[in-house]
Amino acid sequence: QVQLVESGGGTVQAGGSLRLSCAASGRIFSINVMGWYRQTPGKQRELVATISRREYTNYAGSAKGRFTISRDNAKNTVYLQMGSLKPEDTAVYYCKMEDYGRPYWGKGTLVTVSS
Repeated sequence: QVQLVESGGGTVQAGGSLRLSCAASGRIFSINVMGWYRQTPGKQRELVATISRREYTNYAGSAKGRFTISRDNAKNTVYLQMGSLKPEDTAVYYCKMEDYGRPYWGKGTLVTVSS
């Protein structure tokens, strides 16, 4: 089993920045894709950004130019640097990793952006 733990959430004013981290532990074989997703009440979970083991990245339109995803393979950790935050970025952010094709999710970290 693989466990994911997110950290770095909190409350920030509009225009501010936050850095999220997600570390994997447990019986890890080979994590390929790492990603961040977010969800607000009453809405489906949506993609924010993903990064492959070779560091190919993919961003949702809302994240392009403001967020940067990165990873540290040696630490089995993925990061999300968020800037120019907007109130509409308020959500629970979840990390997801695929180990040998099997998906694992963290429990989420709350990001609140105040106007």
